Amino acid sequence: MKVLIVGGVAGGAGAATRLRRLSEDAEIILFEKGEYISYANCGLPYYIGGTIRDKERLFVTKPELLRERFRIDVRTFNEVVHIDRENKTVTVKNHKDGSLYDESYDKLILSPGAQPKRPNLPGIDSEGIFTLRTVPDTFRIDEYIKAKQPKTAVVVGAGFIGVEMAENLHQRGLDVTIVEFLDQAIASLDPEMAALLHRHMRENGIRLLFGTGVQGFERKETLWVKLTGEKQIPADLVILSIGVAPDSRLAKEAGLELGAGGSIRVDDTFATSDSNIFAVGDAIGVRQLTTGGETLIPLAGPANKQGRLAAENILGQRTVKDGGVQGSAILKVFDLTAASTGLNEKQLKLQNIPYQKTYVHPASHAGYYPGSAQLSMKLLFAPDGKILGAQAVGNDGVDKRIDVLATALRLGGTVYDLEKLELCYAPPYSSAKDPVNMLGFTAANILRGDTKVFHYNEIDTLDRENITLVDVRTPEEFEMGGIDGAVNIPLNDLRDRMNELPKKKPVYLYCQVGLRGYLATRILMQNGYDAFNLSGGYKTYLAAKEDREPPCPTDCVGIKKNAAATQPMRCETAKVIEVDACGLQCPGPIMKVSEGIKSIQNGECLLVKATDPAFASDVNVWCERTGNDLLSVEREGREYHVRIRKGSGQPAGSSAQSGNDKSMVVFSGDLDKALAALIIANGAASMGRKVTLFFTFWGLNILRKSEHIKAEKNLIEKMFGMMMPRGTGKLGLSRMNMFGMGSKMIRGVMKSKNVSSLEELLQSAMASGVRIIACQMSMDIMGIKQEELIDGVEIAGVATFLGSAEQSDTNLFI
Repeated sequence: MKVLIVGGVAGGAGAATRLRRLSEDAEIILFEKGEYISYANCGLPYYIGGTIRDKERLFVTKPELLRERFRIDVRTFNEVVHIDRENKTVTVKNHKDGSLYDESYDKLILSPGAQPKRPNLPGIDSEGIFTLRTVPDTFRIDEYIKAKQPKTAVVVGAGFIGVEMAENLHQRGLDVTIVEFLDQAIASLDPEMAALLHRHMRENGIRLLFGTGVQGFERKETLWVKLTGEKQIPADLVILSIGVAPDSRLAKEAGLELGAGGSIRVDDTFATSDSNIFAVGDAIGVRQLTTGGETLIPLAGPANKQGRLAAENILGQRTVKDGGVQGSAILKVFDLTAASTGLNEKQLKLQNIPYQKTYVHPASHAGYYPGSAQLSMKLLFAPDGKILGAQAVGNDGVDKRIDVLATALRLGGTVYDLEKLELCYAPPYSSAKDPVNMLGFTAANILRGDTKVFHYNEIDTLDRENITLVDVRTPEEFEMGGIDGAVNIPLNDLRDRMNELPKKKPVYLYCQVGLRGYLATRILMQNGYDAFNLSGGYKTYLAAKEDREPPCPTDCVGIKKNAAATQPMRCETAKVIEVDACGLQCPGPIMKVSEGIKSIQNGECLLVKATDPAFASDVNVWCERTGNDLLSVEREGREYHVRIRKGSGQPAGSSAQSGNDKSMVVFSGDLDKALAALIIANGAASMGRKVTLFFTFWGLNILRKSEHIKAEKNLIEKMFGMMMPRGTGKLGLSRMNMFGMGSKMIRGVMKSKNVSSLEELLQSAMASGVRIIACQMSMDIMGIKQEELIDGVEIAGVATFLGSAEQSDTNLFI
């Protein structure tokens, strides 16, 4: 049998060697239009970054090896340009001398791969614009960098190659910007998981421009990349990484049937519509394992297996059918690893497949063994427990967990199988309950009804008037940030304080990662409450929330962010105590800091080493609250090194003694409560006291102007604005409102009794010097703009209010 193979690399070269292993008699000819038949396609970015230094290591198999060891006729620089199906011949062009010749076949395997997309944009052919797909592409980019010494680079596209190129160009010393039309990097991940990568890339100096397209290029003194929205950025080097398209030209011209995205359509034996022609690799459409639908998954692993199976089916010794592709993929991003298998949430929604999900944030191995780091994992599963997909992001242990989950998915496993998996355990490698087991436990708890969950993306839709939101973390954790509107009842206090929670309202609980929230849910459920736990906890919520917000100059409570991280300072004292918090998850590192500070004297320093990324921001807030000095926050590999100098224990801006000022938090937007607040404020002001009113959440409606003010808002902000009362005249009563009649009645009674109206009280308070402060964070959340507020209102954060509260002998919450 004479078999011709068009194209090498994973699919073609794999098919050729498998054919020879199965048949010594077959005549095998492999055509490759370029010089290289088998190379490390996935390693190309790392050659550009300098991780792979020897270019020879990029070549997996050289033609000489196939000729000498496998007796395969390898013809490089020979391109198949035409297929004659009727006569079973191909026309070949020899690029060395330009000649054409025909070659007959019994069977033909097409493995032409895919071509990088290069849209027809203005200036696309300008100098300095590259794609990366082949070894020659790699060498051209490397030579350009050496010759031109570029300082800035723009990578267009945030897929696997785009992100890898961004990292490696950064390693090469370039200032890198990624431009991506979608709102996230790595489309195989769901947004909240990709958010972890986004933060890490930004920490490492990569600029991310999401929701941004490229409209063209223009070379002046330098190359300018023209973006959507009439913006443009300069670049000394541009890498186009916007995906690949199947190279199906030969098949199309030969009249073979095409499939998804113009790919070559094959059956489950990899035969095309012509039974004598097979196709493998990135040029073909594949069957998705779970849905059975045709899709494109251009990955090296599946291509290699396809070449192997096609070879077996061509020889006819046995028929081997393809089981489908699940799309398992992994990525290194600086010190993080991200991996996924199966379908993601976006794909499940698109296919209308019912599913549930769970998140866990376990340690990569036993926390007491050095080097442990936190993993973030997500599991998607069907109502019957069947595994549909999984994702993970972390410093260590991501690969083996997703590999286990990929195996379970391939074998039709369920979440109940994950509970039972017996996986290897020793402290340096895992925990007695492996993270994969933890996913199984949490998912099975949901399906069995042991717990009910809600998710980060449902928080903004909760009816806050008819539910109770409870943070079961420690007061220290709660103080450093939480979900707005939550009350703090630490888990250990929950049984004693359960009477504070009305049973008529569902209780929504959360902790840092979901474990304490689950325990709290179990306590309440067994005491007659309708309780829900936030899957993945505050960590998942915060990662998604921060990723959608622009950088802010202050922390979550209005304190200016410490600049020490960008200008590291050292401790003057010789005594520096080192604290190892590596492997600990929140609040572990902060608790270690608190213990360490207590053990040293004023002016002495702590050097804290931690692996929890959230610690880098948490410690800033902690130092501000406790009156200690944050000297520096630095990353060294996977660790965060934080230097703290012990201060007086007096928070910045506070004084040693409280005065007799008065301060109030006005949370409610009810007419009667607003009246009470302003009556007290006016009374205190008349006694010569300094009074501060801090309006937050619903209380902000008291400060809104009554007339409609045109302000730039998104859809959600507009909806909030329509639903909330505009100004004091629209406020209702907390009790007996009776569709607004109650507020009119009480205003009438006040007028008859010669009691000042709310509007008059507010004007009188401001005239008496009462500080009226609107909470910036609450305004942002509720979509209230400064121009909508009455004149004379200050805009500030909680830190401003706390400063006045510390000077007060009376603090009220209304």
